Amino acid sequence: MTQKIRLTSDEMRYIALFESVTGAVATDCIIDEDRDRIILIVKPGDVGLAIGKHGSRIKLLKRMTRKDIEVVEYADNAEDFIRNSFSPARVKEIRITDRLDNRKVAVVTVDDQDKGIAIGKDGKTAERTRFLAKRYYQIDNIVIR
Repeated sequence: MTQKIRLTSDEMRYIALFESVTGAVATDCIIDEDRDRIILIVKPGDVGLAIGKHGSRIKLLKRMTRKDIEVVEYADNAEDFIRNSFSPARVKEIRITDRLDNRKVAVVTVDDQDKGIAIGKDGKTAERTRFLAKRYYQIDNIVIR
């Protein structure tokens, strides 16, 4: 479903550092200079290993890189992947539709109490999810309800 993703040498270095510190397997890395963060996609089941007890491994990586570290668990279908990207927000429903202009749109219904978590500070979680959905599943927009 995804096209071949090419990694830069910096992204490969961050993946190597991440894997050596956490023991989790990272399949992709995105360096977001605008928000001073690194987004890592890990293989299914490795997100707990990547984060560590009480976030210890993420905190260590954050100190080492001086950047925010965000981890998203990969999934083979778009709905589960979007749900993982919004975690820990409770997602009630995800509907993906093809519009007449050949654009794919995902409408995500989130528990009312978790809307702030789903959107994130200054919209960074929603932005990350839109970027990842486009990168992996060619979804052009995500609407949060």
